[in-house]
Amino acid sequence: MSSINHVQLPISRGDVDLRTILGIIGQQRKFIAAVTALVVLAALVYCFLAPAQYQVSSVLRPAAINELDALNRSEIYKLPPNEALSKVGASLESYETRLGFFRANQSLFQRFERTGHSLEQSFEEFNRNSISLKLPDPKKAGPLSSYIALELKYPAGVDGVAILNGFVDYAIAVEREEVAADLKVIVKNRLNELKGKIDSARSNYETEKTAKIASLLEADGLKRAQLQDELKGLRQQLKTERNDRMAQLSEAISIADSLGIKKPTTPSALADGERTGSASVMRTEVNNQQIPLYFMGVEALEAERKALQHRTSDDFTVTRVAQIAKELMLLQENRQVEILSQRKNEDIFLNNVQPLRAEMARLSNLNIDISRIKLVTVDRQALAPIAPVEPRKGVIIVLSILLGFALGLILSFIRHLAGARRSLVLGSTTMFYESELNEGSLGVDVKSLKAADTPDTTLRAQ
Repeated sequence: MSSINHVQLPISRGDVDLRTILGIIGQQRKFIAAVTALVVLAALVYCFLAPAQYQVSSVLRPAAINELDALNRSEIYKLPPNEALSKVGASLESYETRLGFFRANQSLFQRFERTGHSLEQSFEEFNRNSISLKLPDPKKAGPLSSYIALELKYPAGVDGVAILNGFVDYAIAVEREEVAADLKVIVKNRLNELKGKIDSARSNYETEKTAKIASLLEADGLKRAQLQDELKGLRQQLKTERNDRMAQLSEAISIADSLGIKKPTTPSALADGERTGSASVMRTEVNNQQIPLYFMGVEALEAERKALQHRTSDDFTVTRVAQIAKELMLLQENRQVEILSQRKNEDIFLNNVQPLRAEMARLSNLNIDISRIKLVTVDRQALAPIAPVEPRKGVIIVLSILLGFALGLILSFIRHLAGARRSLVLGSTTMFYESELNEGSLGVDVKSLKAADTPDTTLRAQ
């Protein structure tokens, strides 16, 4: 039994040059053109069958300074133009604002409604796929860097212009209502604060007035008590002095009676009375000492004592008693307390409340028409598009041509490699049979085997 020998074919390992590639492309040009045509045809079918998508956009920019001047000059609410634009942008991006507009304008969104889906589910599909908000790059500063761009994609049959413009107006109105509500709350809180300060000042005034009246009455009571005590002490003093005077008079009467002095006299006159001589004598007496009381004589002293005994009051003897009586009479009514108690419009006496009243009057008369305030400037409103943005037929056809040609090239090379592999296998089989026939081990007609090979499947080695 003879052994089978493996035959190794000489295969070139050189790189495929450009001529070979162009030759393969030339041989497979019809196939490449057919694949490209099929891809382009599929792209054309997609372009004509795919639903058209349209796009509209709107651009918002900050309002002019004079548009917000009335609000900013109120001194209670500051809203710069850029901040107003940010507020409107936040409202445009707000889920609640979009859902509110969707609910308020359901007639515009009938194409987005799905059977079996709730209103919120239909809105979610619209909100996720249709509307988008674009903001400027915060790193780029400049007058043109503050804007908000809003884009809306919608299918044919939907009034996208009305939706986008209506949504922008709705968001601005919502933000304007929020500003009005904020302003109303701020004014109300400010008025309550001012009213509280005035009430506090009124309470302080009442407390101060009550304390002042009490202080005045207390001072009057103290002064009255002091005067009454002084008057009582003064009367006791006068009574004691009167009793002392009566005792002195009694003692002087006793002395004068013992000396036999009936009439007022002097020590020198008393001494001369005992002498004899002419009666027509004029005397001059200079004495720096007080003459004893008994020289007044019994008659005068008894008369004075009798008068003192019949005296019922000593008040007239001292002027201070009359002064005390006058002061006590003045203390019966405190006119300052009376005036304070009879005040009717006490608010005019409050301290440091005039600025508060002026501020309350200004806030109460504050009349800002929020509906006329322009929060943002609509730089560009949405306009009806001329052509749909999707599908982009020109781009799709160009890409389909390139894709079809590339796919045709790939498939043509695959076909060429497959054909070359089949030719290699057939050539190897033929060489093996020829070798065995030459050795006489197989009875196969080599000519018939060669005739089975075609020129196209012959291996070409370089």
